[in-house]
Amino acid sequence: MKQMPIVWKRLVKGGETCTRCGNTGRELEAAVAKLAAALRPLGIEPVLETREIDENAFKANPSESNRVWIAGKPIEEWLDANVGMSRCCSVCGESDCRTLELGGRTYEAIPEEQFIKAGLMAGSQMMAVALPQDECATSCHSSTSGTAPCPPAPGSAKGSCS
Repeated sequence: MKQMPIVWKRLVKGGETCTRCGNTGRELEAAVAKLAAALRPLGIEPVLETREIDENAFKANPSESNRVWIAGKPIEEWLDANVGMSRCCSVCGESDCRTLELGGRTYEAIPEEQFIKAGLMAGSQMMAVALPQDECATSCHSSTSGTAPCPPAPGSAKGSCS
């Protein structure tokens, strides 16, 4: 199985995190379970890593808390979303914390469906990168008409099945 890393960072102070990060964490765990089932037949395994940031790191850069990367890219890049900030609560003190702005909505806690969407996009990209040229040739020659188009072989202007 090829691993798809999912990394989530959030402020943890005295063993506690804020409500927004707690809700994001629950949504992310549910999404990872669904992604695992969806991606297993493709040979991809989502692997969740949670990282804590301390109060000093948070104060230096509050937008690092409640941040998620999927397959090496921030979730906002997968979703074509914007990052915002809004006043948080309890553990975060008076700081503004990360939000995700998408489709005219602002999310303080990122919903499960957004993680699933980003994870499926990442899985699709992982499959496209992993498709070996030989697999294309095999599928071209096994098509019923025998004339299925293939992308050009590296260094060639013709498809590999031509």
